[in-house]
Amino acid sequence: MVIEMRGIKRIYKMESKQSEESVVVRALRGVDFSAGEGEFVSVMGPSGSGKSTLMNILGCLDKPSGGTYTLDGIETSKSNADTFAYIRNRKIGFVFQSFNLLARTTALENVELPLFYRRREKGESRDSAQARREKAVAALREVGLEKRLHHLPSQLSGGQQQRVAIARAMVNDPAFILADEPTGNLDTGMTLEIMGLFQELNRRGKTIIMVTHEPELAAYTKRIITLRDGELVSDRAVTGQRNALDDLSQWKQDHALLASASASANAAAQVPQEELA
Repeated sequence: MVIEMRGIKRIYKMESKQSEESVVVRALRGVDFSAGEGEFVSVMGPSGSGKSTLMNILGCLDKPSGGTYTLDGIETSKSNADTFAYIRNRKIGFVFQSFNLLARTTALENVELPLFYRRREKGESRDSAQARREKAVAALREVGLEKRLHHLPSQLSGGQQQRVAIARAMVNDPAFILADEPTGNLDTGMTLEIMGLFQELNRRGKTIIMVTHEPELAAYTKRIITLRDGELVSDRAVTGQRNALDDLSQWKQDHALLASASASANAAAQVPQEELA
């Protein structure tokens, strides 16, 4: 298993303004969750269900209050800060809604950053500058941006920026990609492009965990887990998984028909009335 969680709890103690006693918030109440190599899982649930807390623990951004979390053979629950940093750099590829690209840095340089800060295992040598460059170029080629290597984020569309972010997440060949609302800032066409890219990466064997509140996006994954009140209440396979690129093709056809109909209506409206008599 790439991910193995057993009895994960997360409890927060918050100071109450009305009394001297602390308020206990049980964000996660003993969650069991596992994901194997090549899975594509969406994490769903209403606001306050524990999605963000689970994502933070999956991403080793936070530790559980109880339970165990084993990631690619590493038990993380009792790991120190250095081990956590190594896991985040080498085992997890993060993709965020807001892209989080460095504005004054090219696409190629953005993707190179995780390699520059690569956490090395004992006895592992540092990659040369040329090797880092080649790996970053290969990652950008894999997401279809080999002709945009030297473009700044401001010179790229939203979908292209997210592709750069995905290439950056993949460049260290992580155990899994953790995507948090990855299409939240994109329009319909770009959303379908990104979901098509995720599906292609998944077909090549990459494990992907995607946090989303949209059932339409979850339909492109292979499995859906649902949280409510800090508990995992549903874990089911997706029947009839949708193909994002097929839906993108249909969307483009529908969009072209609407544009054509609108243009015809505008042209008719501009014809002088005497010509219509």
